[in-house]
Amino acid sequence: MGCSIRMAPALGALAGVVLAAAVPWGGAAAQKSGGILKMQEYANPPGPSIHEEAALAAVVPFMSVFNNLVKFDQQASQETTETIQPELASEWRWSEDGTKLTFKLREGVKWHDGKPFTAADVKCTFDMLMEKSETQKLRRNPRGSWYKNVEAVTPNGDFEVTFELGRRQPSLLNLLASGYSPIYSCHVPPADMRSHPIGTGPFKFVSFRQNESITLTKNEDYWREGLPYLDGIEFSIIASQSTRILSFIAGEHDMTFPMDVSVPLLKDVQSQAPQAQCTLRPTNVTTNLIINSEAPPFDDPELRRALALTLDREAFNDIINEGKGLIGGTMLPPPAGVWGMPKEMVDTLVGFGDVEKNREEARAIMRSKGFGPDNRMKLKVITRNIPTFRNPTVIFLDQLSHIYIDAEIDLIETSIYHTAVFQKRFSVGINNTGNAIDDPDQNLYEAYACGSLRNYTGYCNPEMEKKFDEQSAETDFEKRRQLVWEIDKALQNEVVRPIIFHGVGAGCWHPHVKNVVMSVNGLYSGWRFDEVWLDK
Repeated sequence: MGCSIRMAPALGALAGVVLAAAVPWGGAAAQKSGGILKMQEYANPPGPSIHEEAALAAVVPFMSVFNNLVKFDQQASQETTETIQPELASEWRWSEDGTKLTFKLREGVKWHDGKPFTAADVKCTFDMLMEKSETQKLRRNPRGSWYKNVEAVTPNGDFEVTFELGRRQPSLLNLLASGYSPIYSCHVPPADMRSHPIGTGPFKFVSFRQNESITLTKNEDYWREGLPYLDGIEFSIIASQSTRILSFIAGEHDMTFPMDVSVPLLKDVQSQAPQAQCTLRPTNVTTNLIINSEAPPFDDPELRRALALTLDREAFNDIINEGKGLIGGTMLPPPAGVWGMPKEMVDTLVGFGDVEKNREEARAIMRSKGFGPDNRMKLKVITRNIPTFRNPTVIFLDQLSHIYIDAEIDLIETSIYHTAVFQKRFSVGINNTGNAIDDPDQNLYEAYACGSLRNYTGYCNPEMEKKFDEQSAETDFEKRRQLVWEIDKALQNEVVRPIIFHGVGAGCWHPHVKNVVMSVNGLYSGWRFDEVWLDK
């Protein structure tokens, strides 16, 4: 079977405040239990503690060790409020004013070490994320900005908990459904989670051998009766993309990493393993330009504008994606994305449109700063040492040469890359930003809010943050989307983190792997693996 492009249309109005009850678990009829899923991992994960990491390489293998309060339907091709299902919470309700979200929790759930799960664990998790805990301290907190509006998480007995908010925030439920929102236990210190994570999920951690493999085994005491179907999952960490593709074609692995197969490589898979099932779709991962605005020379906004003006987005897209990527602002463009700006608005942004005209303006800026053909700026461009980062960086170096900049690439290994950008040890970089969910609250607060760890550029604009809060509290979908468009437009025109393109990628699996669904607007929330089974 060849590749299929799964593109869901943009959804209509979403409910501003959702009152949800338990949703029945779906299932097909002829599942088989047993077998080990052999899957590829494209990079050595920084570690297994999901709350401390910002890499897909950590989420995919370790999401199945945990559970969330709620999750996105693992069989839905687009992640939206309507596809949220209960998980450790059996049901939830909003207060009338939208400032309290109460979850009823499942009873009888056990941690992998046999201890019971209770509301205290939920409180411990979010006190840790809100940095209110005296005993549970994260080494780093990439998504602390998600919970700035949460004032308290209050248990009501062992099996009910209430999130108390400073204002309405309907999208909090979406944030809680992300693969980045697992519940941690009170009794396992964060330091231990970095080496031997304990969860409530369908699979137990066995081992993580650096640069070699990750092994998980079936949780025989999983709270979802009859699941998981698999006996375990083995992830092989393979640094070379060509080696990964060849090993999949040869049948050595059941499944590729979820977005590892580029458009050109997909043709190789289709020709050499025509039976493989592949889904080419938007990944909700942007390739973007990060500029350290806190250090010379790019603390000068005019020089930042010059960098944005030299970008030829169509060239990037044609070379890397054979034209199949999406061009837009920070939010994923439609139809896969719900919140992206329309094309006619995108075309008016700084650095879009006539490339040569833009570059002439950029050269004028550079000349005004003392640079020119005989005095070219020297620059190192940081990036992560994997193909999805390296390849666009090579193109960017060439595009910089058009505006009197001679640049070289500075490759950083995955295990230390995010530490380098968190600490702003760079001047300019080409970065991939994976958005955990397709929602403005995740994207805007995480990437652009003052003090957010993942705000790599150091941007801080309190007036803009007031606009973030305004859109976040808005319950009318169309009004909120208009607000988001204006925010996105302003951020792009300020050259905060210029978006080069929204990527596409394919995940492939052999036909004996069943119940795999890959979302068109999210990479980070579909890897519970409890309903995946092998027909062999």
